Amino acid sequence: MKQGQNIARLGRLMPLVAALITSAFPILGADPPGTPATRTFQVKGEIRRLVPEGNVLVIKHEEIPGYMAAMTMPLEVRPPEGMKGLGVGDQIEFRMNVTEDDGWIDHIRVLEKGRPEDVKPVIPSIRIVRDVDELKVGDLMPDYPFTNELHRATSLKRYRGQVVALTFIYTRCPYPTFCPRQGRQFAAACELLQEKLPGPEKRWHLLSLSFDPENDTPSVLQQYARTFNYDPAHWNFLTGAMIDIDAITEQFGVIFARDGEGFSHNVRTVVINPTGHIRKIFVGNEWTTEELVAEMLKCLK
Repeated sequence: MKQGQNIARLGRLMPLVAALITSAFPILGADPPGTPATRTFQVKGEIRRLVPEGNVLVIKHEEIPGYMAAMTMPLEVRPPEGMKGLGVGDQIEFRMNVTEDDGWIDHIRVLEKGRPEDVKPVIPSIRIVRDVDELKVGDLMPDYPFTNELHRATSLKRYRGQVVALTFIYTRCPYPTFCPRQGRQFAAACELLQEKLPGPEKRWHLLSLSFDPENDTPSVLQQYARTFNYDPAHWNFLTGAMIDIDAITEQFGVIFARDGEGFSHNVRTVVINPTGHIRKIFVGNEWTTEELVAEMLKCLK
């Protein structure tokens, strides 16, 4: 009887012992406490361009099952020494590392040396477009009609009297330093603006415009917006007619071309003052929440 009681007691103690052992000797290869989980993928692709000043390779890569469609995109190399000996046209294999808010590549191996003259450019699909002029700081924003994630018709002119931040996205973009980063930065900007400008007055607004209207319907945009815990009183996600999206993106130098199931694209974020004039154009994705909010607040002084 006593032996049975001891066995039962030992059985009750085993989970506690296991927990103590796990805390004292972490699982080999697990992320340290407090660090973001890193997903890694083995990927093959072709180098389209080298950008040494940013330790960046523009790579046309294959589909990454369960994560990303095949597309052409700039990817940061870490450490920068990993770019040594690489050239345009090289067929490579590399490891892609992504966390919730960061992404980079390493362990690059050349499979076949390429010739730059053999690299074929990405050819965008042919569409009917308007003849529009480039927009610069100080220019008056033209008005375009759109539909927001609430299925409501809207336009840029509707936000006159408010300072507006506008960026360009597509919801299927998975890479953390592109469209998801724009979303996270806008979500942080919302919090900071509500802190600095408390009260019911609608003095500012954020707009995320999709350049993939075929997929990004209002319902899709609403579902995407909810992942950022957005407040529709201050932030809306827009879609519209392709001819209007083409026009406004071209005016700000946003280039996007369908490449496989995704898009090869660059990044622009624009601040528009309450009179509808362009205050600032952020090129790329390196701007901070504080920089964006500072530019918006200058418009309200």
